[in-house]
Amino acid sequence: MAGKTDNDIELVVSANLPTAFGTFRITGFSDHVSGKEHVALVMGDVTTDEPVLLRIHSECLTGDTLFSLKCDCGFQLESALAAISKEKRGVLLYVRQEGRGIGLINKLRAYALQDKGLDTYDANVELGFKPDERNYGICASMIRLLGIKSVKLMTNNPDKINQLEDLGITVAARVPLEAGLNRYNKSYLETKLHRFKHMLTEVE
Repeated sequence: MAGKTDNDIELVVSANLPTAFGTFRITGFSDHVSGKEHVALVMGDVTTDEPVLLRIHSECLTGDTLFSLKCDCGFQLESALAAISKEKRGVLLYVRQEGRGIGLINKLRAYALQDKGLDTYDANVELGFKPDERNYGICASMIRLLGIKSVKLMTNNPDKINQLEDLGITVAARVPLEAGLNRYNKSYLETKLHRFKHMLTEVE
């Protein structure tokens, strides 16, 4: 499988990765356009006709690694891996699109603006970006290279569904993924609900 390419994404290498959620096959991808590297955690046979439980997780250093309570990212990451482990079949794509695609330092600049009262939507705009700069074309390529035919997508984001379907990926079902609501991220989740139109129920 290594060396396969799709729309400037190359599947480079795979190896076993034991985790607290079970043993996955970690697969590394090289993005020849951006120069970034992405990974997929794969459990079970995902090449059959049955839809695959899939999470597309955009990198969040602060939430995934530094245990930030300002967002729900780390909580969603753990919940997605637990769901895949329970089903014993599924994929998590970990994509290097920090801060809705604006990068780590700009995300910290957005944090500083949020400290002054802006929400996450307006903070990105104030910095000169679109509210969400992410593009899921690389994800569609990764899905195809893994041999996945259709997905049960763990997401609350309708844009993610629409982009994947426009890119030819069959989204057989949406699986809600709500986790980690707390007093520090409540306004962040309200912004997701009301301004980004995410499908959330816990903050309604």
